Amino acid sequence: MSEPLRIVVLISGNGSNLQAIIEAIQQQALPARICAVISNNPHALGLEHAHAAGIPTQVIDHKTFSDRPAFDAALQHAIDHFAPQLIVLAGFMRILGATFTAHYEGRMFNIHPSLLPAFTGINTHQRALEARIAEHGASVHFVTHELDGGPVIIQARVPILANDTIQTLAQRVLNAEHRIYPLAIRWFAEGRLQLTQGKVILDGLLLTAPVNYQHELSAP
Repeated sequence: MSEPLRIVVLISGNGSNLQAIIEAIQQQALPARICAVISNNPHALGLEHAHAAGIPTQVIDHKTFSDRPAFDAALQHAIDHFAPQLIVLAGFMRILGATFTAHYEGRMFNIHPSLLPAFTGINTHQRALEARIAEHGASVHFVTHELDGGPVIIQARVPILANDTIQTLAQRVLNAEHRIYPLAIRWFAEGRLQLTQGKVILDGLLLTAPVNYQHELSAP
């Protein structure tokens, strides 16, 4: 792309993935520009990351709306004001309705702390530990109306260690998130990645399985 990809980032909390994206842009590893950071939580610490980077912020508090459609409509209006090419959910803890997700079909990403389709929803680290599985991880996917059910682009796997707690496992997964999210956004910015008829296309080829981040390390 001749111009940086215009993105809007949605957050609800600490914004560590937002900071990872900001740093990737600053290091010229990601040809993108964050037009705005929007939060449903007026106390989200991630807003400070945006302020420090000189990025415009906006708060649309879901608690001030009577129902989800009203909140979705206000959020959509705010996003469209910035005319982004990609919407990036980075720890955005609100379920979005079908009308909203359809409006941004093929140009909205989410990152989820599990190896989807395993452990959709919340408390993924606790559930992974309780399941006594060997691996956990993170997934970047296109957003659809199905909660955490959109087509997966890339995953990073991390081992579950014998002495892991929820906190230690969460940190290991978070470190992986910070690596794969800017990468997926970069692919989109470079025109290499798209969603076509509900299928993920990367470099002109249909992805029959999510990219495994470990295998991506040697790729350009």
